[in-house]
Amino acid sequence: MSSMLQNVQSDDTVVLQVTHSNIKSFSSDLRFSLSETIESVKEKLWRKCGTAVDSMRLELHDDYGEKVCDLVDDYRSLGFFSPHNGFRLNIVDLDPSSVSSGGWLEDTSLVEKYSISEENYNKLDCNFRKFKEKIVSQNPETFDNKISDVYMEAECANIKVGDRCEVEPGAKRGIVKFVGKAEGIAPGFWVGVQYDEPLGKHNGTIKGKIYFECPSQHGALLRPDKVRIGDYPERDPFEDEEI
Repeated sequence: MSSMLQNVQSDDTVVLQVTHSNIKSFSSDLRFSLSETIESVKEKLWRKCGTAVDSMRLELHDDYGEKVCDLVDDYRSLGFFSPHNGFRLNIVDLDPSSVSSGGWLEDTSLVEKYSISEENYNKLDCNFRKFKEKIVSQNPETFDNKISDVYMEAECANIKVGDRCEVEPGAKRGIVKFVGKAEGIAPGFWVGVQYDEPLGKHNGTIKGKIYFECPSQHGALLRPDKVRIGDYPERDPFEDEEI
């Protein structure tokens, strides 16, 4: 009986590879109900990539890469267009002023960097350099490399790649993609997380080094004490809506 129920459930859903016209690094396999409307699909994708529903056109491509059709008529169900597992759903952002256009979400060289002169930095009443000098003067061993090198190692004991997790603050959910040292960032152990929604800061590449791979704006690198491992399923984007 349970196997029959599973067959019914699987027949009513489809797994599609989702890509984005402006964000070349965006690629995610998502499961959709065939009964949900195209408008509902767009709402779900908006939470994934940030492209507004009104500025979104969806293209369905088969598993050979050939375009099957545009998913027009928002009131129609996804199943009307007969998608199959493995087909690709491409999001075309029609807004020329979209934040994702021109590579702004991927090429950090396009973003103007804030800078401050050494003289003005030293004039600040409180800065990290002064804070570090104060801490070191109180406890010189705090910044000892041998101690820092194993910082948070014990907290990683029960964390492994592929675990579902929840991150504090904000209770953002996702999947563990990296566990280990990130010496280019800071001594000690780190956990890389791919958020379910675009709530992160990068795509797993930090300062030119690839720690893990995930869609743009879905990645975060955190200390392990900020990551809780458990059965945290992907949130339903409509769970808080009234019926």
